[in-house]
Amino acid sequence: MNEKQSQILAELLRSKRTELGLSASETARRAGIQPSTLTRLELGQIAAPTATNLRALGTVLGITSADLFATVGWMPEGELPSMTPYLRSKYRNMPPEAIAEIEQHFAKVAKDHGITVSGPAGTEDE
Repeated sequence: MNEKQSQILAELLRSKRTELGLSASETARRAGIQPSTLTRLELGQIAAPTATNLRALGTVLGITSADLFATVGWMPEGELPSMTPYLRSKYRNMPPEAIAEIEQHFAKVAKDHGITVSGPAGTEDE
């Protein structure tokens, strides 16, 4: 995990904990980890967190393992799902028109920022 990923993880953990109104010590207790470990994670001081600790914190904070693992760079870019399969999996009841609308909006924002969107488009799956 690089320094930027450490900081993103730190902010994610801290913001979700704060949003839930949990203290660091209570969060650590519920996750079954040392409070000092959580403090160091929230300060971006742990370069290689364990999957066990991330899963435990994710359970307490309502963050999926997939989101945490992607945040720390354990899911290579090529292994992340493209937009359509992701939206279909995450929002199973979303109508196809809504998925298409989100994809169009995402493509526009990406283009506006000089980002090339790759992978299947429209109704294609990976």
